[in-house]
Amino acid sequence: MTSLNQEVEVSIVMPCLNEADTLEICIRKARKALSAANVSHEIIVADNGSTDGSLEIAQRMGVKVVNVAERGYGAALHRGIADAKGYYVIMGDADDSYDYAEALKFVEKLREGFDLVQGCRLPRGGGTILSGAMPWSHRWIGNPMFTFLVHWWFKAPIHDVYCGLRGFTKEWVAKLNLRCIGMEYATEMIIKSRLRGARFAEVPITLHPDGRKAHAPHLKTMRDGWRTLRFFLTYSPKWLFFVPGLFLILVGLITYGVVYSGGQVGHVVFDAHTLLVGSLAIMCGYQIVLFAVFSKIFAVNEEILPKDPSLLQIFSFLTLERGIVCALLVILLGCGLLFGAANQWREAAFGPLDYARTMRWVIPGITFVALGVQSFFARFFISILNMPHR
Repeated sequence: MTSLNQEVEVSIVMPCLNEADTLEICIRKARKALSAANVSHEIIVADNGSTDGSLEIAQRMGVKVVNVAERGYGAALHRGIADAKGYYVIMGDADDSYDYAEALKFVEKLREGFDLVQGCRLPRGGGTILSGAMPWSHRWIGNPMFTFLVHWWFKAPIHDVYCGLRGFTKEWVAKLNLRCIGMEYATEMIIKSRLRGARFAEVPITLHPDGRKAHAPHLKTMRDGWRTLRFFLTYSPKWLFFVPGLFLILVGLITYGVVYSGGQVGHVVFDAHTLLVGSLAIMCGYQIVLFAVFSKIFAVNEEILPKDPSLLQIFSFLTLERGIVCALLVILLGCGLLFGAANQWREAAFGPLDYARTMRWVIPGITFVALGVQSFFARFFISILNMPHR
């Protein structure tokens, strides 16, 4: 093991905002557990503007206090972790819901070489939730739903995405370039760690009832739940843009297939109006897929997401010039269909037309022209996004 500071192996970071009811007992538990195991350590209280005497308690207890002016759970943790001197960092709340005597479980796993060790409060991961420790909506709705999404969308091997007691190497977290300043900070750490190939471990812990009496928990169910979902979507262009866009394109293509294969299913007749709706689905879907490409490129270039080898292969083949040629061919195909419709009008001496027949040429013609124009300018925009910068 290489160490950032030979005298400190573990730094415990506690974000704090008016935690006078419970801060002292959390510090005592952490200090007792690590000292009994002869683990060289420090305790850092990242204070986010407490006015209830929490600062005085931390100073009296002789722990390191970091004043964080920017409000937010993530902002406090970010600054506290940055000031940590330990090779390993264990973060946890200061409300006495986590028993810091369990910190040794995290230290043991970190010593085995894991990058991120996540606590698990839920029974399916071996954890325990004491009576009154977690609202039913969090236990049975919010946490399972977001943990399921983390499994499904990001393949993260954990059972409790919201557990705030976790350990990691400071070196690893420094690589993640974490940006969130609110409650999303914890999930950002998990998602980015998974995307960058972290070695994960999970340890079961016990969740105790919040020990604070002076004020309610800082977590707001609807606000923080929406922020988490928004964050998940932001970090997954595939599920935010690509999958819905592909679905719309598929619906449009199926509609085209039904119309051009006879236009009748049972006693239901599908004609030009159906074709028009199908074209709308295709054009909207294609634009949404382009948003997926744009956002993925931006996220990779800004180091929000890791590089995607498949995307690099696509653009190494589909260069700007090839993309332009393909777009122009699609536009020409659309113009050809529109020319065919114009020819029908000419054959009718520019008089009334068979509406249903002609629109079967006009609608796909307009669709192909629109898709070609979108592709033409999208390829230029992709080149702008990929411009090298210092």
